[in-house]
Amino acid sequence: MIVFKRLSVWAALAGIAFSAWALMGANKTEPMPTPIAEPPRSPYEHTVAASGIIEAVNENVRIAPPAAGLITRMFVTVGDQVADQAPLFQLDDRELRAQLLIRDAAIPPLQAQIDEQKYRIGDLDTQLRRLKSVHDERAVSEDDLKRTWYALEVAKRAQLRLEANLKQAIAQREEVTILLDRLTVRAPREGTILQVNARAGEYATTGASEPLMLLGDTQRLQVRADVDEVNAPLVAPQAPGVASLKSMAGSPIPLTFVRIDPYVVPKKSLTGDNSERVDTRVLQIIYRFDRPPFPVYAGQQVDVFIQRQSANSAVPAPAPPGQQEPAP
Repeated sequence: MIVFKRLSVWAALAGIAFSAWALMGANKTEPMPTPIAEPPRSPYEHTVAASGIIEAVNENVRIAPPAAGLITRMFVTVGDQVADQAPLFQLDDRELRAQLLIRDAAIPPLQAQIDEQKYRIGDLDTQLRRLKSVHDERAVSEDDLKRTWYALEVAKRAQLRLEANLKQAIAQREEVTILLDRLTVRAPREGTILQVNARAGEYATTGASEPLMLLGDTQRLQVRADVDEVNAPLVAPQAPGVASLKSMAGSPIPLTFVRIDPYVVPKKSLTGDNSERVDTRVLQIIYRFDRPPFPVYAGQQVDVFIQRQSANSAVPAPAPPGQQEPAP
């Protein structure tokens, strides 16, 4: 019994010692791990930070089909350089080609009827001139003249109707030809194929959220910086800036101001920060840059630092009503 009591005491002391050791270990602060890459730093004393994305100059073109249909042929692949109006892909055109055959077949009969009607008009006109040349009323009656004249007028009106039908048939053929050419989707301008999200045999629909192709001019690039609406008043036009790739903070890219889009839009390119709200609205600022010695690609995210006005150069607040501002 005495041995059991001694073991209980020692077990209690061991539990107290273990608890103290666990508490000391829990309060111990672990050292911060060494970052794999140095974070980007602003070269300016006063700065506005923004997240940006590299895109083609004049923005990217989202290629969409003119009408829903089956894709029968692809003319380009990712990375191809295309010229203006170069064919990109072909939609199924068998139905329109069948209509074109019908429209073509309707034109020759109408043309033949018009030629026949012209011959008839010429014959009636000759008869009428001959009847008018006879001055003897006993040889040619007035009814013969009126009957021939009336037949000539009816033939002329019939020719006008045939010519109108021919013009309509030609117009219908041209309409089908234009619709047929429309099914060959062409590049609206020269550039590089950045994405191809369709294959031959797939069905293309209009109004899809994902474009069938993405076209952009990758020879010249620009940065679209998203400045939080809270910091928008701190950015002045023509303000210089620098950009840094996520993994190359030590190699900043000088930026040249282009313009400020005057409309504040909802933020779409999220950075993954826990404090970032999805409903944030941003002011978009466009910068251009010369290609650096290392490769950059359209679609890459960059950290952007924009020089802001110093506190001393800020615009003073207006005086309260009833108080006169001091003279300069």
